[in-house]
Amino acid sequence: MADPYDILIIGGGPGGYVAAIRAAQLGFKTAVVEREHLGGICLNWGCIPTKALLRSAEVFHTATHAKDYGLVIEGAVGFDPAAVVKRSRAVSAQLNGGVGFLLKKNKVDVIWGEAAISKPGEVLVGASKKPPMEPQNPIPKGILGAGAYRAKNIIIATGARPRALPGLEPDGKLIWTYFEAMVPEKFPQSLIVMGSGAIGIEFASFYRTMGAEVTVVEILPQILPVEDAEIAAHARKRFEKQGIKILTSTKVARIEKEPDGLIATLEDAKGGSLTLAAQRMISAVGVIGNVENLGLDSLGVSIERGIIQTDGFGRTNVASIYAIGDVAGPPMLAHKAEHEGVICVEAIKGLDPHPLDKAMIPGCTYCHPQIASVGLTEAKAKEAGFDVKIGRFPFIGNGKAIALGEPDGLVKTIFDAKTGRLLGAHMVGAEVTELIQGFVVAMNCETTEAELINSVFPHPTLSETMHESVLDAYGRVIHT
Repeated sequence: MADPYDILIIGGGPGGYVAAIRAAQLGFKTAVVEREHLGGICLNWGCIPTKALLRSAEVFHTATHAKDYGLVIEGAVGFDPAAVVKRSRAVSAQLNGGVGFLLKKNKVDVIWGEAAISKPGEVLVGASKKPPMEPQNPIPKGILGAGAYRAKNIIIATGARPRALPGLEPDGKLIWTYFEAMVPEKFPQSLIVMGSGAIGIEFASFYRTMGAEVTVVEILPQILPVEDAEIAAHARKRFEKQGIKILTSTKVARIEKEPDGLIATLEDAKGGSLTLAAQRMISAVGVIGNVENLGLDSLGVSIERGIIQTDGFGRTNVASIYAIGDVAGPPMLAHKAEHEGVICVEAIKGLDPHPLDKAMIPGCTYCHPQIASVGLTEAKAKEAGFDVKIGRFPFIGNGKAIALGEPDGLVKTIFDAKTGRLLGAHMVGAEVTELIQGFVVAMNCETTEAELINSVFPHPTLSETMHESVLDAYGRVIHT
């Protein structure tokens, strides 16, 4: 058997490949085991291709509203569903190849197959039992294959998969997960979206923009349950104005399948029921960690509710075994996985990195309008015992938003009234997924309201809404 790897990572998604590159930078002999796609769900079936789809929808929306900008487009504006999907897949393919290049550049070995930890320090790799969702490019020359591999440290980065509810399991035909929703043979004319988290809302926004009749069904009283209630309510009004039907405090109780559609029976919290017909349904009720068939039970690795238990550095309760990303728990976001990977590897190196602070992780939903947030919601801040100062600023008071034709939006900031510490920031509107990082940096730098008030924001920009929201929290707002 060859000399052991310093670090062997099971899973080549955002957490896994970033951890591998950082490990190689630090001088570790490193390998990644991947069973399906470099780049993981995010790059191949999640973050990246959905944004490509949403970009097509955004351009289509703009084209169909050209007159709002003083423009004339002669003839009907249409779209080619196959071409829209093809563009999305091409974007993923390009980045997939880029990950392979980065690993090769950093001299990281890629081992193709399915991995299990046979004992501490040893990983067995067999042929993948999971066929690719689409034709896989030939395995590049030099990639290692099945066998037994030794490793001083093993990092589990196996990600997550869609959760299925009993009796409502996706079948890939009438009931979709995000896999099928991204590559439909034809776009449905009517659609039920079960679940109103980021995945559900993004697909609801995409298909509605492309002309489908969309109904979102959410079992909780609020859509976008992790977001601030005020922001979620603002977003709901915008979605309903676009024609999306939203049913909260409602669940899908059962379905009846037909040749090219289904009939769903819905039940609300008061015991009422109704039936709804649609051509397709997307199940977007969360994800569950991929912890099976890794040998973790025999090793005694602590797992609770499908999540590997770790500390702030990715360490499990078993020495030399680590876990990062979705398999290590929420928030299940690619950027969280990447950051965890870096922290984990640097901790192994003994560099004393800062442990992961989940309160500083931003969340983004790329629907129309966009939603972004970081830190505590107003309700959570009050539950934690903070005396808070709240600032709000609407996009209608911002010159750039009006010029863009995007005047509907809101920025909300939450401060500790005693110290001026920024506790949370919540936004809905155009390009807020790009703006939120300003508040993320501010929170990481332990910025108070004083620094934010005294900062000069460029004009005309959407970022001025952020400044005005801070000013509003302290009674100094200018433009409302």
